Amino acid sequence: MHEMQERLPDARVRTDVMTTLLTTKDVQELINVDKSTIYRMAEDGRLPAVKVGRQWRFPADKLAELVNGDGGTAAAGVAEARPRHAAASLAVLLDGEPAQVIADLVADIFGVMAVITDIEGNPLTDVANPCGYFAAIQAYPQSIDACVDGWRQLAEQIDMEPRFVPSHLGFLCARTFIRVGSELVGMVIVGGIGPEAWPLGEVEIGGIARALDIDAEDIRRHIDEVYSIDEDQRQWILHILPRVSDLISRLADARSQLVSRLDAIASLAGSAIHDQRSMT
Repeated sequence: MHEMQERLPDARVRTDVMTTLLTTKDVQELINVDKSTIYRMAEDGRLPAVKVGRQWRFPADKLAELVNGDGGTAAAGVAEARPRHAAASLAVLLDGEPAQVIADLVADIFGVMAVITDIEGNPLTDVANPCGYFAAIQAYPQSIDACVDGWRQLAEQIDMEPRFVPSHLGFLCARTFIRVGSELVGMVIVGGIGPEAWPLGEVEIGGIARALDIDAEDIRRHIDEVYSIDEDQRQWILHILPRVSDLISRLADARSQLVSRLDAIASLAGSAIHDQRSMT
């Protein structure tokens, strides 16, 4: 970091005491991507930038706002930016809408329900392509906590390979893990599949109704509304599902590295502004 601070003054353009502009070379060395990528990110708005003649310059305070995610952090506070822990930032790394697009695509490809969660089972997307039985249960707000508990239990299973297991609602689910680096940070879960012995009997229906404090008649009306797939298709899903999570893991890991490098920019810029103010 000390070497970076010594290098940057020659490359940095100062417009006033509050604004520090970084050069393309500064950004390139800090986030470790080629110049053409930085130019594309500047042109399409992924990185805040301004044109000075034919050259791009990158406002350090705007990069800091991008890192902090609050849209209003003053440049003077950048030095206090904290590195993000991978597990705590999965929602940021997947960024809402892209995560939902992935969940929708997984559900469409497999023809079942799909959801993306963090490692604690908290959903990061809506459940895509819900079966009628699940949708009926979800009409009861208290059922959401039960789903989160069930998804958390999937994360606690010892085996790493996905397999279909009964959920708290009786239908089958399977999960695969999302990684950032060597850390498990989330899951892709598919489900809503009726096992061979379906529908549930009255004893099972009554037990679910009592556990969730819902009307058993709602279960009876929708109990047949689950996905029916044969064993070959189940095995195909289990074979492909880890590839899906691997792709998501690669995307999240790449985003994590970019965020870490932008954190470095934020810290560097904050230190530079602090030093600049000390000299004035």
